[in-house]
Amino acid sequence: MQKILFVCHGNICRSPMAEFVMKDLVKKAGREWEFEIASAATSTEEIGCPVYPPARRKLAEHGIGCAGKTARQLQRSDYEAYDLLIGMDSANLRNMHRICGDDPEGKISLLMDWTDRPGDVADPWYTGDFEATWRDVLEGCEGVLAAVTNREK
Repeated sequence: MQKILFVCHGNICRSPMAEFVMKDLVKKAGREWEFEIASAATSTEEIGCPVYPPARRKLAEHGIGCAGKTARQLQRSDYEAYDLLIGMDSANLRNMHRICGDDPEGKISLLMDWTDRPGDVADPWYTGDFEATWRDVLEGCEGVLAAVTNREK
């Protein structure tokens, strides 16, 4: 089983979007039983809060639900529990290393590193542009799925 944890600052916009987009992609591929997919925050600011309404609406536009998801913080133990810990931007990456420590197994990466255009996922909390975030998240998750599938061959 491939265990993937998506991480952003608050776990109410980008990382839950990635979590539920990835769950949708693996379900459509008929492989949902092969994956455990979750998301977490590097901060404590939004712990227990649901997915931010505009992010929920953007997922719903594409037929993806996220009911019941509430923000949780990344824990050091997540490094051992997951195969991949995927951050949304460079600040997340720094905080992931602060929380998890070193990355001897090469598990920590940025979502856009799984695409042809590495960099940060657009942060809709500041931009208000959930469409740009949707595009980044979808492209990144498709890249992750393709890479994981190719590793298995």
